[in-house]
Amino acid sequence: MGKLNGKVVIITGAASGQGAYEAELFAKEGAKVVATDVQTDLLKKVVANINENGGQAVSLKHDVASENEWKSIVRNTVETYGQIDVLINNAGIYISNKVNESTLDEWNRTMSINATGVYLGMKYVIPEMIKSGSGSIVNISSIDSIIGSGNSAAYSASKGAVRSLTKNAAFNYAKNKIRVNSVHPGVIITPMNEHQLASESTKTFAQKNTPLPYLGKPEDVAYGVLYLASDESKFVTGIELVIDGGLLTQ
Repeated sequence: MGKLNGKVVIITGAASGQGAYEAELFAKEGAKVVATDVQTDLLKKVVANINENGGQAVSLKHDVASENEWKSIVRNTVETYGQIDVLINNAGIYISNKVNESTLDEWNRTMSINATGVYLGMKYVIPEMIKSGSGSIVNISSIDSIIGSGNSAAYSASKGAVRSLTKNAAFNYAKNKIRVNSVHPGVIITPMNEHQLASESTKTFAQKNTPLPYLGKPEDVAYGVLYLASDESKFVTGIELVIDGGLLTQ
């Protein structure tokens, strides 16, 4: 316990799934959590639970594709806590369409949230980290950025952008003691992909193609994110942490 004592952390997409678990875990580890999402009712429940259990968290409505909202989130965080030590770019959407099946609107919406949202987060948080003299950014990508088997062309492309952007930022801001890493989950049971795993055949296929005899849960990802957010990884930047049950071993 206490791996994030005194650190101010922004976590996007914190209303459910991985983001919610990360918010709860980080608060238990001593962080002051700024939890953001567009799903405000769910988000308030997550934050209320954290505060009722002795943690410290606030909830802020946040569309990560909006530049103005990012400016507001950063300003509010600094005004409330004085600094930003950690940014977890977790918010994302998944629309299951192959290249010839997807619409331009689906493509643009996916890219705006999954890729542009990450870019905007780093754009406005990094200057605050430079002022503080250090920081850690963790961008949630996907194994779909590494392999080509996913059904969603837009999702894979957006997560590929996150993968590349992470390395670019890691290289450019290392001199400022700002670490930037990406996490690449495999099949994780979350609200975002529950529709994909709804059918028994799809779930069986996912389990069959994951070497470990079970599918991932949000906590499996959250503990990896915690490592990268904490000072335990102070000599780690620009890596791709794959958390996939061994799927990429094949």
